[in-house]
Amino acid sequence: MLQRFFIFCSGADTDILEQCSAGERTKYAGIGATVFFTAVMATIAAAYALYTVFDTYFAAVFFGIIWGLLIFNLDRFIVSTIKKRDSFFDELIQASPRIALAVIIAIVISKPLELKIFEKEINQVLLEEKNAMTLENKDQLALQYTPTLTAIDAEIESLEEAVTTKEAEVNALYDTYIAEAEGRAGTELLGKGPVYQEKRDKHDAELATLQTLRETNNGKIAALEEQKQTLSNEYHQKVEATQPVIDGFDGLMARVNALNELPWLPSLFIFLLFLAIETSPILAKLLSPKGAYDLKLAEQEGAVKSWVSQQETQREILVTTDRDVNNRVYADIAEEQELYDYKRKKARELMQLQADAFYKKQKSVL
Repeated sequence: MLQRFFIFCSGADTDILEQCSAGERTKYAGIGATVFFTAVMATIAAAYALYTVFDTYFAAVFFGIIWGLLIFNLDRFIVSTIKKRDSFFDELIQASPRIALAVIIAIVISKPLELKIFEKEINQVLLEEKNAMTLENKDQLALQYTPTLTAIDAEIESLEEAVTTKEAEVNALYDTYIAEAEGRAGTELLGKGPVYQEKRDKHDAELATLQTLRETNNGKIAALEEQKQTLSNEYHQKVEATQPVIDGFDGLMARVNALNELPWLPSLFIFLLFLAIETSPILAKLLSPKGAYDLKLAEQEGAVKSWVSQQETQREILVTTDRDVNNRVYADIAEEQELYDYKRKKARELMQLQADAFYKKQKSVL
């Protein structure tokens, strides 16, 4: 039962194989098994690849089975259409388009399985790419806020510098009136005289101005710091909003690109393995000598071809014979006097009718 199933997978004519030896049936069962298991691997590969796209088991399994059946049908067609010929070169030319198609199928099958086999290494590459994308995203978003934050920092620095400058002026006035009281400068008279009082009043006035300036600038600085905090919160919100897009950078194309970043030698070996599996039925038919099945199939096709050619020849002879008979029949009839008199009579009547019609027409014109 299993052998019959694999023979069906090979696309061979079961009626002809029944007339062949057990060795022939085993050979084509092996070819059919290769076709079948290649389709199974194609189903698994397609299901995994589609799962990375749809993220649902049902859709991945359903379309994976459809893809496996398609590959099965293609492989079965490729193997069944290769015929043994008298020249290996002719067979190679016949099989070359099918080998090219087998190479394409091998690439399509092997690539999703490579993604699964090297999943851990691909995840590491994707993690590094995501980290780089996260940093780049933060830098790009920061560029939107940098000019505003720089202007706010410059304004805060200007306000603080104004307070610092005023404090230096007030401190200088304080040192001046203290030195006047101690007799170290100014009038150099010890004690609190009129000059001391004048300098003291000036210091007190500037100190009051400093207090007012400090309160005003502190209020402005607080407002600017609040504005900075608002911009910072907005920046972090945008970073959090865009981060899921980066975290979702895990699709099929991203994984294929990540796979290309890995060493190429392991991927090449996997591809060659599937290429060998995919082309093995074709190579088996090319390299194997003509067997009983090939001879019987060629005999059957030759018989059909001969029968068709014979039928075409008979039809050509029939048409030729029928044409010759018709020519002889009409030639004999043409020599009969009775037919000649009948046609002469009808021709006379026709000419009379034409003459009468012409006369009537000419008369109406006049």
